[in-house]
Amino acid sequence: MTETKKQTEALLKVENLQKYFPIRKGIVVQKHVGDVKAVDGVSFDIRRGETLGMVGESGCGKSTIGRTILRLLEPTGGKVTFEGKVLNDFSGEEMRKMRSQMQMIFQDPYASLNPRMTVGDIIGEPILIHGVSNRIEREKRVRKLLDVVGLSPYHGARYPHEFSGGQRQRIGIARALSVNPKLIVCDEPVSALDVSIQAQVINLLEDLQQEFDLTYLFIAHDLSVVKHISNRVVVMYLGKTVELSDSEELYRNPLHPYTIALLSAIPLPDPMVKKERIILKGDVPSPVNPPSGCRFHTRCPKALGICKEQEPEFKDIGNGHYVACHFVK
Repeated sequence: MTETKKQTEALLKVENLQKYFPIRKGIVVQKHVGDVKAVDGVSFDIRRGETLGMVGESGCGKSTIGRTILRLLEPTGGKVTFEGKVLNDFSGEEMRKMRSQMQMIFQDPYASLNPRMTVGDIIGEPILIHGVSNRIEREKRVRKLLDVVGLSPYHGARYPHEFSGGQRQRIGIARALSVNPKLIVCDEPVSALDVSIQAQVINLLEDLQQEFDLTYLFIAHDLSVVKHISNRVVVMYLGKTVELSDSEELYRNPLHPYTIALLSAIPLPDPMVKKERIILKGDVPSPVNPPSGCRFHTRCPKALGICKEQEPEFKDIGNGHYVACHFVK
């Protein structure tokens, strides 16, 4: 496969993905009275070998998308295709086997590790589940993985509470790598870490991507981190995609008012340089009863009547730059 084809071939396709969480009331007889529309009609693809960044405020559906792609949560609607295979059609056993190709790095590096298991057992468990029953071979592989993520082989005999946050996240990365996946969903993998440790983990992820030919969905709310690691970026708001573009293009020429407001919040390293900060008014609407039309119109400084009545099309305005806004032609 040529490098050009590899860069444009989609490893994962998400089409009109929906994830609703039902709201029920009643003690004896529970009635379905509504839904939390966490993800509501999201479409994008992830190309082989790239990092697709996903940003947005807390509660916009980023983590839900990551979990639904892997079917840790069952989708309400839409389709997820991985290497040409529709994951919605897979049985539980088929999906279990497929997870050797699709792994996840979780946000909290402590809560995602079993405190009763040694690090060696944590990393070795997926290897055992996916077919390596020989104990000596598993231990050899665990030692190699610890070395790959910058830890020592003797760390395998220790427990998660004996490590720092950054080290625990390295353990989580080693666990994700243990079954040689093609896609890794990184769910805010550095948000719980100190800034200096964040840089180390980001650099590690980039090195591993080159070494093992990995593809990442990188979920984060820190736009400066996303800019550093991502090839393309998709911006989420209240369960919808509002903008998608190459990373450089998005940061140089943001088009959606929400993206512009998010980027205005990135602090500049020079305190002498002043930057206009756009403060959005009001609160994020409830996903139980999202606004009609454009979901951002209740906070958008440009909103007109059409924004309240008609949902904007998520369209390509050229060079793979997609945006959902009535004011962008």
